[in-house]
Amino acid sequence: MELTPAAVETEYEWVRDRAPVVVPLINETRDRLGDCFGVEVGSVTADAYRDEVGHVFADGTRAVNVAAYVALLRDLDVSGDYPGFVVDEVLGRELAATVAGGQPFALLAQATFHVADVMTHTDGVAGADDLDAALAAGFQTRLPGWEWTEGESPFAVDGA
Repeated sequence: MELTPAAVETEYEWVRDRAPVVVPLINETRDRLGDCFGVEVGSVTADAYRDEVGHVFADGTRAVNVAAYVALLRDLDVSGDYPGFVVDEVLGRELAATVAGGQPFALLAQATFHVADVMTHTDGVAGADDLDAALAAGFQTRLPGWEWTEGESPFAVDGA
């Protein structure tokens, strides 16, 4: 695999165009998590998803890493699938974390990846469903809709 600016742009367009699959999975994941935690979580629109994809890929350092994970998962297949279970899970978790950003969101996205992963099956290579689950987990973590991420944290210390 060779990652060039053109290759990163190709993966950007693929991720952006994946909205019809990823956005419903984001909202289904948010509904399930909201039920588990007894909270209301805002839904995500296709436009909000596409805008956020643009923000992720506007950061060149993040973009090249996201593009690499996406390209690997789009092509990853293992005969019989089960022996490759670990590698597609690892790549999916890392993609979700990279999309989400730094801590604590990276860890939340990795945990959410497993929730989204059990709710999806994508036809194709072994990495396909992990790719969709990772995109859903990473972007749902970044996007607004969780009350606890709205506004100032009560734990912030004014050290200025």
